[in-house]
Amino acid sequence: MVSSAISCFENSEGLRPRICLPCYRKASSSCSIYSRIGEQILHGLLGLVRSPITATVPQISSRLFVTWGVLWSFPETRTHLLVSLLVISWSITEIIRYSFFGTKEAFGFAPSWIMWLRYSTFLFLYPIGISSEVGLIYFALPYIKESGKYSMRMPNKLNFSLDSFYIAILVLGIYFPGSSHMYTYMIGQRTRALSKLKKV
Repeated sequence: MVSSAISCFENSEGLRPRICLPCYRKASSSCSIYSRIGEQILHGLLGLVRSPITATVPQISSRLFVTWGVLWSFPETRTHLLVSLLVISWSITEIIRYSFFGTKEAFGFAPSWIMWLRYSTFLFLYPIGISSEVGLIYFALPYIKESGKYSMRMPNKLNFSLDSFYIAILVLGIYFPGSSHMYTYMIGQRTRALSKLKKV
């Protein structure tokens, strides 16, 4: 992912903008958005995957908000150091995750070291990823406020007002209880998975 991201978008502004564009292009294409959200939510509802909806929806939503609502919408944020940390943490997480599922599908089991990585690397990668997401949203706040992008002002036909700046602040507020819930959930998952590993 990282190497293709670097080669996809050449410009003179440094590494982070080149990494950024393919990420939000992939995450923001309408097909990718609807199929990814639909698949994961449907799979959770049908019990095809163990991830509950309460864990899946916040994770997908936060990634979409950061990639589309911040990085794509406000180019000024793309050169921030946090973009590199974000992409690295997301990439390592997904590489380990798909290696785990791939070996499990191919061989009927995952090697213990991949299982350990799958259920342990989040201990430091999740805080890095979440801190980067929160930091980028916070960094984007002045640009969101100044541009008024995605805001709906009165008067209008709907007689309704919406300010994207306050939505971003609300999202930041949700991150704190949300990330705590997710981290606790993943620690529980880790305890269950690694206890099974010790019994084998």
